[in-house]
Amino acid sequence: MKIEKVLNNNVVTVIDPRGIERVVMGRGIAFKKHSGDSIDDSLIEKVFSLESKEVSQKLKTLLSDIPVEYVECSDEIIRYAETVLGEKLHESIYISLTDHIHFAIDRHRQGLQLRNALLWEIKRMYRKEYAIGTKALSIIEETLGVLLPEDECAFIAMHLVNAQMNGEMRETISITNIVKDILNIVRRSFLIELDEDSLSYYRFLTHLKYFAQRVIQGTEVKDKEEDNPLHDLVVKQYPDANACAMKINDYTRKIYDESCPRKNCCI
Repeated sequence: MKIEKVLNNNVVTVIDPRGIERVVMGRGIAFKKHSGDSIDDSLIEKVFSLESKEVSQKLKTLLSDIPVEYVECSDEIIRYAETVLGEKLHESIYISLTDHIHFAIDRHRQGLQLRNALLWEIKRMYRKEYAIGTKALSIIEETLGVLLPEDECAFIAMHLVNAQMNGEMRETISITNIVKDILNIVRRSFLIELDEDSLSYYRFLTHLKYFAQRVIQGTEVKDKEEDNPLHDLVVKQYPDANACAMKINDYTRKIYDESCPRKNCCI
């Protein structure tokens, strides 16, 4: 491969035989190199081939400013996360996670600690992602020599959740807040503590996450005025559950200007 542009000593861009731009990373790969020079294949450590031009441009900007070891650390965390989650994360994670780790370490070295207000909720709502965040702190310590505080587990977990949803971070945070508030409504309505280890809780939590996503995105389809036999049956046989569902409906309408279709009140 021939160099299209040198971003720094460790990162270059190339144009492959199909005319697609790729970002190539490797220690010293561009040392004393210029556009048009060939790359030593033995120095290639990572090749980024991003479909989105916007993401590709952001990545090039990021890689030109951040030391290569941060990218390597982030890449190791992402590969581990994809193995655990069993799915490919959106390519934007390479930007968001690398950038976050860089600033988190910079803050830590300055003695500044950023608290995560949703730490408790993230730990319980996104258990797999939080566990990956815990592993990520070990990877960061091993590769970069910095032990970050527990709050960073939650921040990293949110970046993973965001990459799964392919959304924006503010949307992911809003979804988390909606689920948290609805769970509190359920607890107060029935005066119970939910069994967070039960299958029923896991199913309910999964439903709430997708419901909250639809509320935030405004994609909830309103029911027509036609009769809903299931809704009528639930109202009659489970009045307490229906009353709780109405409280959730009032909450979403008041806070997010969205109301629940009657079919959701039955779930």
